[in-house]
This record gives sequence, C-alpha cells and structure tokens, in this order.
Amino acid sequence: MSDGPMQLGEFLRARRARLRPQDVGLPEFPGQRRVTGLRREELAQLAGVSVSYYTRLEQGQSTNASAAILDALAGALQLDEYEREHLRHLATRRPRPGLPPAERVHPLTRDLLRTFNTAPALLLGRRTDILAWNGLGHALLAGHIDPTAPHRPAERPNLARMMFLDNHTRDLYADWPRKARAVVGNLRRIAGKYPDDTLLAALIGELSMKSQEFVDLWSDHRVTPCEADSYSLNHPLVGPLTITQQILIPARSPQQSIVVVTTPPESTASDSLVLLAHSTSVDQEFDNVRR
Repeated sequence: MSDGPMQLGEFLRARRARLRPQDVGLPEFPGQRRVTGLRREELAQLAGVSVSYYTRLEQGQSTNASAAILDALAGALQLDEYEREHLRHLATRRPRPGLPPAERVHPLTRDLLRTFNTAPALLLGRRTDILAWNGLGHALLAGHIDPTAPHRPAERPNLARMMFLDNHTRDLYADWPRKARAVVGNLRRIAGKYPDDTLLAALIGELSMKSQEFVDLWSDHRVTPCEADSYSLNHPLVGPLTITQQILIPARSPQQSIVVVTTPPESTASDSLVLLAHSTSVDQEFDNVRR
C-alpha cells in the first residue's frame, strides 16, 4: 500500500483516465489522443488550479491542498459522495503511528450480536478480519472454517482474504466478480482512511502477491462502501438462495461493522436458512459469541 501522497496521486490519475472531454463539456479535437481520459491541463482548467500545482498533486509532491481545492477537483472529476470522502482522507497528512493494537470485541457489541437469533451475523474489524459470528452466520458464510477461529487473533479469518484465496467462498457467491469488486472497493475506502496501518498494508500486499484478480480490481481505484446489497448464493448444504447483506456500525466500536443477513419473510430463502439452522444444529445460544 502506497503512502498517503502517492495514493492521492494514483487516485487522481485513475479518475482522470475515466473521463472523456465530452463528459465534462470540453470540445474533442480531431486526431488521436495520446492519453486515456482527460489531460492534466484539461482537468486543471476545469478545477481552476494551475497545471504545475495539479501535477505536483498527482506526483505526490504536495500534501497541503485546501478544502476548496479538493472540492473543485472532486467536482471536475465528477466524484460521488464516497469518492469525495476518500479524496479528503488521502489529502490529509497524519502522524505515523506505531503498530496498531489488536482489535477486541466490546462486550456491548457481543451482546448486540447475540440478539440476531434468526439472522446470520458476523462482526468485522476495520481490516475485514472476522472478530466474531453467530452460529448461523458461520454456517451460511464459512461453514468450512473452525467456528472458534475468531477467538484466536492469529487465526482469525479475513473476509477479503477468503474472497480471493478461498475456493469455498468463491463457489459460494453465484456472481463472484460483483461481490469481489464490492470487497475491493470497500478495502480501498478503508486504506484511504488508514494509510499508515501496517497490518492493512500487509494484507493488501499479500493479496497482490497471490491474486492477479485482486491486482486488477485494486488498480481501478474504485471506492464503494459495503452498506447493503443482495447476492445469490450456491450453498453446499441448502442449495441456491438470495440474501441481503446489511451493515450496522456498533456504537462503542465505530471502526468495526456488523454484517447482518436478511431474507424476505416466508420466502424460499428464509426457509433455506431455517433448514440450514436445523441441518447444522445451530445452538440458539450461539456459543461462539459468548466469549
């Protein structure tokens, strides 16, 4: 993972490459363009900044962009609200911390996770480590993994790692490319918020070394928070079902997130979850979130 200024430059170049002159109301002159997307000069003109200053931003040589300049660049690049937030994070200089502390599950968050009696749920850390899950969440999304693994920090499953390096997870999602794109977009957003997180950088480095698919998606610099979306699954025990995954942010642990899986009432997908609970003898007390 690059440092903050370099990430900023990479993001600006990626977004500039996605725009054509006609997208932003500029005339398109005849002849072949030597660059993909807008030229630096064109974007600087749209944002109302000098070409030399914008060039320094792309080259990671300037980290003092004002809020007004960032807003102008965001408007010129036609960024959505999540990309604007990402741009602001990348342009903010932060002191370099030491090794981040191990993530823990707050007792109130664990109590909240227990309340999802009939809904699969799992708790993710800020690097997409699975910190806890209830019995049905484990059975639905990771039944092939030791259910007690989240209790041991060194062995915790990681959602991003599972998505690209675990064949079970790849087979589980009927539209794996769409889910993988969402995971990478969210990981890109997290990397912008925590550019000096050495453990996050190690995760991204590992995935870059082991998965060309991850490299291709990561290089796109797409920023997409995982909030709520529906996916079709091919579960090895109960077969096809369509679920919705929604994200909740625990009040005492805002850097973490609870993924809750829902299905329409009295639907075949809902029946499949009931069957899954029975077939895997999921204990309603959810032993694996007690600790």
